[in-house]
Amino acid sequence: MAMEDLNKGKILVIEDEKSMREVLGILLEGEGYDVTLAAGGVDGMGLLNRDIFDMIITDIKMPKVNGFEILKRVHEFSPDTLVIMITAFGTTESAIEAMQMGAYDYIHKPFKVDEIRHVVRKAFEKRKLKKEVSILREKIKTTYELGNIFWKSFKMQELLNIIPRIAQSNSNVLITGESGTGKELVATAIHNLSLRKEKNLVAINCATFPEGLLESELFGHMKGAFTGAVYNKQGLFEIADSGSIFLDEICDMSINLQAKLLRVLENNTFRRVGGTTDIKVDVRIISATNKDPKGEIASGNFREDLYYRLNVVPLHIPPLRERRDDIPLLVEHFLAKFSPTKRQVSPEVMKLFMEYPWRGNVRELENVIERILLLTEKEEIAAEDVPQEIRKFKEDIKHIPELAAGRVDLNRIIEDIEKNYLFNALKVANGNKTEAARLLNLSFRSFRHRLSKYGIK
Repeated sequence: MAMEDLNKGKILVIEDEKSMREVLGILLEGEGYDVTLAAGGVDGMGLLNRDIFDMIITDIKMPKVNGFEILKRVHEFSPDTLVIMITAFGTTESAIEAMQMGAYDYIHKPFKVDEIRHVVRKAFEKRKLKKEVSILREKIKTTYELGNIFWKSFKMQELLNIIPRIAQSNSNVLITGESGTGKELVATAIHNLSLRKEKNLVAINCATFPEGLLESELFGHMKGAFTGAVYNKQGLFEIADSGSIFLDEICDMSINLQAKLLRVLENNTFRRVGGTTDIKVDVRIISATNKDPKGEIASGNFREDLYYRLNVVPLHIPPLRERRDDIPLLVEHFLAKFSPTKRQVSPEVMKLFMEYPWRGNVRELENVIERILLLTEKEEIAAEDVPQEIRKFKEDIKHIPELAAGRVDLNRIIEDIEKNYLFNALKVANGNKTEAARLLNLSFRSFRHRLSKYGIK
């Protein structure tokens, strides 16, 4: 901080042996440190009560006030101050005890000059590194963070600009986007910025429960309602009363349960499984899906009336490959998250990350950074430290000129294939739409939706 801008650090030396104390003072001042000398524990304690030091170097064995008492005082009132203990060879056990109490390191008497220089220098370097990491994290947090969401790209800026506005309303929100894009983080941000933030936000993934169990989780059940229901149970809607509920993968909810959810949206009431009494709640519903809701409606898998109830405020989170400007910032964030010391990636590695498609989105990037940091202790991550599938991707696209040049329109290719199959199915079925739908294993409704989508008559 300000002190360290003027010198390398402010050190208090506490040593009752005069010659030892003076040698340490001359040595440390010669290294550029601001040094104060105390002739024993009593003097040292007095100085500690009047000033704050970056480092204390203290002998362990001193009359009246020993090194352990100094260490305890520093630990309680100035925990950021580094403490180095001086010990004779015969009292190594005491030095180990001091380390367990929070000392940074210890030095044996008689010591070598280079040893003192090295220990003190390393201690200050480590302290400085921790500060830099802390400052970086705070900078990321204050500059780019909204409920642990990190962004720099224009696409995400557009999305996140509206979150504070919609958070203040009670309107239901439907978040769409691929897996791993951060839909639950957006839901959490909406709740935390809302007037309901003091109440519960409860979350459930609808895809992970069978229909009967999901109904019990959402609405609760009465004792004896089914085998194993040995007590009355509150559901998540009751727990979320006056707060918010996050229904992830909403399109995986069964049609029967969708009808019961629709009743909650229409009347703000529900019944526990096996119950006969209506329970009234005030809950804001934030839902999410990685599927295309309109496609699910066309396929008969999702109720259209429920969709419009949930989709009052639609939010779409773009995949990471469409917001590559966010990748360097996310890499910095995950490096700081998983490593206590400052580490970085080489320009070559960042180039690999920027070119990779990240099918698992932000979650995949986070997992890759965590894996790399576990497998290497390098301060700068090199290309050989990156998982093979990421390195191999760059080699693979070199052999496909269209990919290398970024000229592939995959959506158009898929649409052309789909249109071709629709047309040929109609041709084989002599224009009979019901038969053509059967040939493609589609519901009639879904088949008709696709014909309309491509203008096929």
